[in-house]
Amino acid sequence: MDTTLHDPLVGQLLDGRYRVDTRIAVGGMATVYRALDTRLDRELALKVMHPALATDATFVERFIREAKSVARLSHPNVVGVFDQGADGAYVYLAMEYVAGCTLRDVLRERGALQPRAALDILEPVLAALGAAHRAGFIHRDMKPENVLIGDDGRVKVADFGLVRAVGAVTHTTGSVLGTVSYLAPEQIEHGTADTRADVYACGVVLYEMLTGAKPHAGDTPAQVLHRHLNTDVPAPSAAVPGLAVELDELVASATARNPEIRPQDAVALLAQAREARATLGDEQLDLVPPQVRAEPDGGADGGSEDPTRVIARPLPGEGDGVQRTSRLTMPPRPGPAAVPQTGRPARPRLGNARRGGIAALVAVLLVLGVGAGVWYINSGQFTRVPTVLGQTQAEAEKRLTDAGLAVKAVERDYSTAYERGTVMAADPAPGERIRGNGSVTLTISRGPETVKVPNLKGLPLADARRELTEAGLAQGKVTKAFSREFQQGTVISTDPGAGTERNPDSAVALVLSKGAPVDVPDVTGDSVEDATRTLEESGLTVKIAAARMHSAQEAGSVAGQSLAKGSRAAKGDTVTLTLSKGPRMVGVPDVTGKNADDAERELQDAGFEVKVEKNFPFLGDTVESQSVNGGDRAPEGSTITIKTKGL
Repeated sequence: MDTTLHDPLVGQLLDGRYRVDTRIAVGGMATVYRALDTRLDRELALKVMHPALATDATFVERFIREAKSVARLSHPNVVGVFDQGADGAYVYLAMEYVAGCTLRDVLRERGALQPRAALDILEPVLAALGAAHRAGFIHRDMKPENVLIGDDGRVKVADFGLVRAVGAVTHTTGSVLGTVSYLAPEQIEHGTADTRADVYACGVVLYEMLTGAKPHAGDTPAQVLHRHLNTDVPAPSAAVPGLAVELDELVASATARNPEIRPQDAVALLAQAREARATLGDEQLDLVPPQVRAEPDGGADGGSEDPTRVIARPLPGEGDGVQRTSRLTMPPRPGPAAVPQTGRPARPRLGNARRGGIAALVAVLLVLGVGAGVWYINSGQFTRVPTVLGQTQAEAEKRLTDAGLAVKAVERDYSTAYERGTVMAADPAPGERIRGNGSVTLTISRGPETVKVPNLKGLPLADARRELTEAGLAQGKVTKAFSREFQQGTVISTDPGAGTERNPDSAVALVLSKGAPVDVPDVTGDSVEDATRTLEESGLTVKIAAARMHSAQEAGSVAGQSLAKGSRAAKGDTVTLTLSKGPRMVGVPDVTGKNADDAERELQDAGFEVKVEKNFPFLGDTVESQSVNGGDRAPEGSTITIKTKGL
């Protein structure tokens, strides 16, 4: 069935430029169309915000601001944003159109992927996220629905940084669970999200690609959230026997419940993924999981039906030529009892009184049942949503649970009226009636829409990270630099600087002190004792390499050092010393009687330095003698003197 027939935008020219051709998808926040840019004659995707949301000036402002930020992110694996504008009630984004499908479509059809295919998809996803992380963006909603796979095989990530509308949740629990399934524990527990939250979501996506199922399941979103907080993601090999342990380790690293031990960002996880792939053989990469569904043959010869295909079937009684009647139809009520034609009244039968009493009792019970039914229909099956505004998420969930209700989903939005981490809205609203076993969507405050970067100078990394979290910000990229002013391991500066206003959950880059710089001395040729003393007096730590090397230095002395002379190191850095085996002894070729140039070349090729001495009158060029006889052995690199004959 064509779902675009009743869409008022299809066939229209939006903003005098974009011709809307067909509807692609409908979400809780916007509808996506395939359109043509009539000015540039370019096919693109048009994401149009629902008109009901477009009336919220704050939301539109945030939508536009986020769109502008994402437009600055240029990467081949990110769905590009070309334009943004409004036409009456329609606020839109013009984006790159990717002809193909989503990773969710692939997983629905295939069930699970071979490790090679899973890594082929994961790596470009991580490349896109890595570019975003280094630019200061956090995706916050990484899931298979946001991974697009083009018909040409390109993989692109969509929906970077777009803020979700309050209560913009579809009526199907599948979409809610799909988002909940990829939330990191810290997002659930503390409402914080930095680059490591995206890393966690990618680990869950990798697990799903390898096994065909999400790691944590439940009948309600609350159950899934509880498992994310309290249960580690299982090893994929538990569901797919024979899966390489390196893939188990990759999933475990990305989905560690403690964000401190996860890879710092998508760039670090990408390096781990490539390292894992490099250790796997073709047999491990091409392992076929038992969850993989066979390709549908699509034939008309009675083959198996494609399990991913949606088939419309008539409802009972529609189009099948069968007339159906309700099974609740009651039989006709019997008429009055016949009077016997005997000329006298019929004699009453035994048991009539008893039957009359039973009938009266049934009538009373029927009245009570009808009354109870009416009460249940009107009031009994409903519960009023308790007041949870201003409470923490944990307090609100407990109060809803005590009232017999469940939490359907948890959204987050900005608020100046409610403290960060407290409930700012509920749907249905407090006081409204809801079925006794119903569920409520909570919106948790993210605090004010902008927060100030705190002054972190001089703080250790752990304290700086805590200050950022309390301020509603996230730790970004960490680099190190020498500093004579700040103690080693403390913050020198931040980017952006202290006092700068930023959106909550924005990443703040930190520069940590490596301490005062130390000039590395040259200890080559020194004894181990002398070299160690010299380096330690400079504030460096010494390590002796297990292996030794041949060199011109005396055996047992220092032949090489890991940090070269004149380089700069931080106090406490380690310098590894490699000791000498002494020079390598090399056989000396016999060059007497040879041309001096040829003799010099032959000795140099053997690894020696050559000195040429000519006898008076210096006109001869034939070698008369050499300082080390041919056939003897001499230290590699030593000098051999050759003398030429005179006339």
